Amino acid sequence: MAFEIKDIDESQAPLLDHLMELRTRLVRCVAALVVAFGACLYFADDILGFLIQPLKASFPDGKGQLIFTKLYEVFFVELKVALFAGFCIAFPYIANQLWAFIAPGLYAREKKAFLPFLIATPFLFTCGAALAYYVVMPTAFEWFLGFEGTAGGLEINALPTANEYLGLVMQFILAFGMSFLLPVLLLLLHRAGIVTREQLVNARRYVIVLVVIVAAIITPPDPGSQLLLAIPLLLLFEGSLVLMRIFDKRDAKEKAAEEPAADQSAS
Repeated sequence: MAFEIKDIDESQAPLLDHLMELRTRLVRCVAALVVAFGACLYFADDILGFLIQPLKASFPDGKGQLIFTKLYEVFFVELKVALFAGFCIAFPYIANQLWAFIAPGLYAREKKAFLPFLIATPFLFTCGAALAYYVVMPTAFEWFLGFEGTAGGLEINALPTANEYLGLVMQFILAFGMSFLLPVLLLLLHRAGIVTREQLVNARRYVIVLVVIVAAIITPPDPGSQLLLAIPLLLLFEGSLVLMRIFDKRDAKEKAAEEPAADQSAS
């Protein structure tokens, strides 16, 4: 049987039924998050070990270390790691539940327009997170550790705490992951008719300045990570303009094909 996207639900479900369905799907989302959190908590040491690798590789062999200044610090670090990883694992299911709740209120054409963005969101977020982990974080950590040395006859050594390091890693991953969703946001605004491609082209110089400012705010204060975020964002912006041109041409062809059919039916 061929895959078919049904049109908008014709049933007039009462408001109470919608609220009950929303409650059911929210409970499922919370349950999925709790299950993923529990599984990740069991492997919290392994996940933390994976997140530590960029810092370990930046230190000379056998010299890197993470410290904790409070007795309970590492315990809460593992809870944060488990919650962060659990949300990443449960997100596809959570997004599916939200889509299942929203989809009956959309027309078939709206569903077809929205589905690619739903699929592209986790893919782009993963690409941004991978760029942060494999490229940006090692570069930034090597730059930070370059400040080790001596001053006034005393050694200056890097002794990062586990909690501060985890916060920095999450900042990198979330900043790059969320920033890579820029094409999704722009294309949704374009499909909704809020912005046009011509408006974005005319505002390109302001977008460049805004991207540089955003990269400077949401990344640590080193020029390397700021450039490694700003350059991909500008490339994604230009790629969004190319996709908008393709969509505009396709819509123009569909409109031109519909007009003769409408004239024939009217005659």
